[in-house]
Formats: sequence, structure tokens, C-alpha cells
Amino acid sequence: MSAAPAGSETKGHAAGADTALRVEGLTVRYGSLVALSDVSWSVDDGELLGVIGPNGAGKSSSFAAVTNTVRSEGSVYLHGHSTTGLSTERLARQGLRRTFQQNSFFSGLTVLENAMATSQVEECTTLLGSILTPWREARQRSATRKRAGELLIEFGIDRRYHDLFPDDVPYGLQRILSIVLAYGGGTRVLLVDEPAAGVGGADMQSLADLLRELRVRGLAMVLIEHHMDLVMEIVDQLVVIDRGRRIAYGSPADVQRSPAVLEAYLGEAA
Repeated sequence: MSAAPAGSETKGHAAGADTALRVEGLTVRYGSLVALSDVSWSVDDGELLGVIGPNGAGKSSSFAAVTNTVRSEGSVYLHGHSTTGLSTERLARQGLRRTFQQNSFFSGLTVLENAMATSQVEECTTLLGSILTPWREARQRSATRKRAGELLIEFGIDRRYHDLFPDDVPYGLQRILSIVLAYGGGTRVLLVDEPAAGVGGADMQSLADLLRELRVRGLAMVLIEHHMDLVMEIVDQLVVIDRGRRIAYGSPADVQRSPAVLEAYLGEAA
């Protein structure tokens, strides 16, 4: 099978119950600039989709459009339901979350407190409940603290870092932490934007292991990344965007052989 051209699909089944996120004809304009034009792809539960392309190709614009932080045309479906008109906050509550190229943590909170904060939004006690049943809130906070600590350890952030501020832990762990925080609040679909930026060696391997583990847990993930070794090692399907258009879509092996990709991404003549 060769990498599919823009506008065609490569999956051998119709989008169904396992389709976590489906994007159809996504277009983004910034004034007269067309950042993204008629791009389509989908990702299933327990699948990792990679999105690659040259700088300025429109990759991050696709994440912004999917999370409704920029105006766009086309259709986006989250587990079969249209996301049109839904706020970014509501999408997050429905399980669609993203990370960013730059680390973003809760200022003034420790690593553990950051992890607690991601789940407290889902589990918080009402103001009236806090007044009338303070012991219940204290018990819930203790349970949240325990779960947050266990989650951090599960994904390789040792207990000795939990009481430090995020900026005081090694950079590789900061990148891991940003993913753990997005995952820890009921996420079902995770958009990961260049998690390997600035990391290498053992940190890169830890990142790959984390993404694999999240996939095993049934999470649907879409990964933007420039580290091609990492991409080719872990993704199931791959989308290539160039100058706002999808030029290839298929398995990593098929995409690597695409003449359009060699010309656009590697600078070689097709």
C-alpha cells in the first residue's frame, strides 16, 4: 500500500465506535493566509497517530482548530459527536486535552500539587458541601493526594521530586510531567505537541515508554514531533502536512517511501 494522497483515507474500516477523534476537511485561515486546507484524519482508541511536516506546515494550527481555540471550517467528531460550538473547557471535560510545546504548570504549586489539581476539577466538593461536611472534603483531598502520588510514580517521576516546584526538576521530567498532568484528569483523547523538544538519550526513551503505556491503557493520541526516530518507532499511522495540505497518510513505512514526502519534507526531488 502506498501513502494516500490528500483527500483519501487509508484505514480499512469506516469510522465507528472505536474512532475517538475524526477530523474532516479541516481548514484554518488567518486573514488572507490559509494555514490549513481541507485536512482529514482520524485516530482510534488505543492508537497513536503522528503528524509531521516542515516548520510552518500547519501542524499546530490543526491542534488549535481541533480544540476550538481558533476559528476553522470543516468537521470534528469526538467519539462520534460533533464538537462544533463547544468551548475548549467543555471539550476538556469531555476528555479531549492537549499539551503545548512550552511547559505549562500551575504557578506556585509543587509537582504533587500540580498532579492533584488536574483531578480536583473533576472531583471537587461544592462550596455548600465544604461548609456542611468539611470532613468529607478532607477525606477526598487525602485520597486525591494519594492517587496523584501514585500516578507520578507510575510514570517515572520519583517521590523525591514530588515536593519540588516543576521548574526545579530535570527538564526531561518536566516534559513527562506535562503529559501526566494532561492525562490525569479523565483524558480520553490526548493531543501531544512536540514532547521531545530539548530532550534526548534516556529522557527520550522514558518519553517513548510513557506514550506506549498510555496507548496500552486505551488512550487515543495524536503526536506532533520533529524527532523522526521517535515518530517512526512508536506511531501506528502517520499524517504528513506541507504548506497547509495533507500530502500523505498511512503507515510509517509507506509514508517514508512517498515521493511527495521525500520532496516536501526531506528536500529531495520526487
